[in-house]
Amino acid sequence: MVHPHEHSHSPKTYNRAFLIGTSLNVSFVLVEAWFGVITHSLALLADAGHNLSDVLGLLLAWAASYLVQRPPSRKYTYGLRRSSILAALLNAILLLLTMGGITWEAIRRLQEPSPIAGDTVILVAGIGVVINTITALLFMSGREGDMNIRGAFLHMAADALVSVGVVLAGIAILLTGWLWFDPVISLAIVVIIVVGTWNLFKDSLELILDGVPKQIEPIAVRTFLQELQGVTQVHDLHIWAISTAETALTAHLVIPEGYTGDRFLTDTCEALHTHFGIDHSTLQIETGNPDYPCPLEPESHL
Repeated sequence: MVHPHEHSHSPKTYNRAFLIGTSLNVSFVLVEAWFGVITHSLALLADAGHNLSDVLGLLLAWAASYLVQRPPSRKYTYGLRRSSILAALLNAILLLLTMGGITWEAIRRLQEPSPIAGDTVILVAGIGVVINTITALLFMSGREGDMNIRGAFLHMAADALVSVGVVLAGIAILLTGWLWFDPVISLAIVVIIVVGTWNLFKDSLELILDGVPKQIEPIAVRTFLQELQGVTQVHDLHIWAISTAETALTAHLVIPEGYTGDRFLTDTCEALHTHFGIDHSTLQIETGNPDYPCPLEPESHL
């Protein structure tokens, strides 16, 4: 007998944070591009293009945040929750590509040093530090529980760090005249950002491939189910993410005495949610009758 049980939790929305963050960053891109034109600064124009990619990252995360709230349909029985995992993966790829572009430019500037636009660059980059820090703080509270929000946070935090590097490099160059400060600081910042972004990329890729979310230990879940009263065997256990904030589980429980009632299922699903953060559990009860063996019983099926 199959008994589906799920906890329907309305995910926390970050619409206000996305609206404020996107508005601030679009405004900053326009201001930075304008200053780049009037000061003939290629560096500022390039950074404006880089910041435009951050706006795209925010829009990706915002769209996914909206899609996960769409109700299930006949075709998409879990709704569009998985779009948040896809957005996190795309955000990680976008950020890694951006860091690759900065690395390429930094290496070029090491070979062919070029002056920066002095005080203007430092001023505009300082504004960028403030705007991107504010935007990152808007998503800080959700970065641990939702990988999609984590992607938005990393994007903004990374850009704030890049802007800090521009400010420090600008000050150092004005004081010493050493043009290599700019590319060297940029490369150091790229290394820091890539380390954090690689984890986001790896984690989101694992979820796309239906890997067990890293905060859940499958052996602990199996042990918990095996130790339930009356259960003699657990097989066909699967744990996967249906969104960046929700986890599902299916399992076959062998109970020789047979189905013990809805209370057993309700209590088990509540415990899975409380102890492991699993939101959607589906448990199939079997008696282990050798005349009707379960085709999914071999351990090769987990």
